[in-house]
Amino acid sequence: MIRLIRRHLKWKLFLSYLIIIVIATVVAASATGFVVPAAFERHMSLMASMMGENSEELEQDLYTNFSTAVAEALALAALVAFVSALILSLLISRQVTLPVREMMDASVHIASGHYDERVGVFGSAQGEDQDELGRLALSFNRMASALEQTEALRSELIGNVAHELRTPLSSIKGTMEGLIDGVLPADVETFGRVHREAERLQRLVQDLQELSRVEAGALELQLRPTPVSQLVETAIARLARQFEDKEVSLTTDVPLDLPLVLADESRIGQVLLNLVGNALQYTPAGGRVSIRARREGRTVLLVVQDTGIGIAPEHLPHVFERFYRVDRSRSRAGGGSGIGLTIAQHLVEAHRGQIRAASDGPGRGSTFSFTLPVA
Repeated sequence: MIRLIRRHLKWKLFLSYLIIIVIATVVAASATGFVVPAAFERHMSLMASMMGENSEELEQDLYTNFSTAVAEALALAALVAFVSALILSLLISRQVTLPVREMMDASVHIASGHYDERVGVFGSAQGEDQDELGRLALSFNRMASALEQTEALRSELIGNVAHELRTPLSSIKGTMEGLIDGVLPADVETFGRVHREAERLQRLVQDLQELSRVEAGALELQLRPTPVSQLVETAIARLARQFEDKEVSLTTDVPLDLPLVLADESRIGQVLLNLVGNALQYTPAGGRVSIRARREGRTVLLVVQDTGIGIAPEHLPHVFERFYRVDRSRSRAGGGSGIGLTIAQHLVEAHRGQIRAASDGPGRGSTFSFTLPVA
C-alpha cells in the first residue's frame, strides 16, 4: 500500500483528502465536547426556577438526551461528509492525474521518435485562462512541436548534405573512370575538372564546420574598432578581378567620416565576401552592384544592392535557412554550398547586429543589409 501511494499521484491526493476529513472530524468532535456542556449549563441556569423539586433529575435526563442527539447529528454529518468527500476526491484525483498520465505516455512516445505525439488540453478555456495543468499541456505540445521541427530540420540537413556531397563525388568518380578506361585524355583540362570538384567538396566541408561552430556559439570573435572603409576595400580587392571578367560594374558609397565599428575584421570580411559574391553571381553581364554604408544611431548600416535576378516574395523569409535555394540548378552550377547566408546571419548576430534581405521581385535585383555596433 505504501509503495502504491508513493508511486501514484492519484493516491497521494486521495490520502491527503482523507487525512483532512479525519482531522476535521476530530476537531469538530473535540469542539463539541468543550462547547456542549457549557452551553447546556447556561441554558439550564435560565430554566432552573421553572423546574421545581425535580430539577436535578430532570437536568441530568435532559443533558443525556441532548448529548446523544448532538453525537448522532455529528456522526451523521461526519458520515455524509466522508462519503461525499470520498466520491469527490476520487473524481478530482482522476481529473488531476489523467492529464499527467497522458503527458507521461506522450513523452514515452516522443522519446521513441514519434514527434507528432500531442496531449489533449482539458476544458474550453484558452491560453492564460487555463489552469496550471492546462498550461502545462499547452507547453508540452509546444515543446513537442519544436522537437518535431528540429527533427525535420535534421533530416533535411542530412538529405541536403548527402545531395551536395553526391554531386561532386559523382563527377570525380565519372572523370576517374573515364581516365582509367582511356575515354578521357589525361591532360590539364581533365585533371583541372577533378581539382575543381575536389575544391568544391573542401569548401562544403569547411562551410559545414563553420556552420557547426557558429550555431553552437563556439566562435571567438576578436572585436576591435575598425574603419568601415577598410572592411569594404578588403572585400573589393578580393573580388575586383571577377567583376571585370564578368563585366559587372561595382560602385561604393562609404563616407570617410563614418565612426569606427566594433567588429572582427576577418569575420565581417567573410560576411561581405559572401554578400558581394552572391550579388556578382546572380547579376548578369552589364549589371551593377553597389556597396553603401551610413550611420543609424548607435550602429552603422552596410548595404549590398544588385540589379540581378531578384528574389520572389515567397522566398525572402527563407533565404537565411540552411541549404535553402531560390534556384537550385543555378546554385549548383555556381558551386555554392547553400549555407553561406546562414553563416553570415550567425556572424552578424554574434556582433549584436541584424541582417536583412529585400527584393522587389524576380528580375528586379536584391538588397542585403546588415548593421554593426559603433565602437
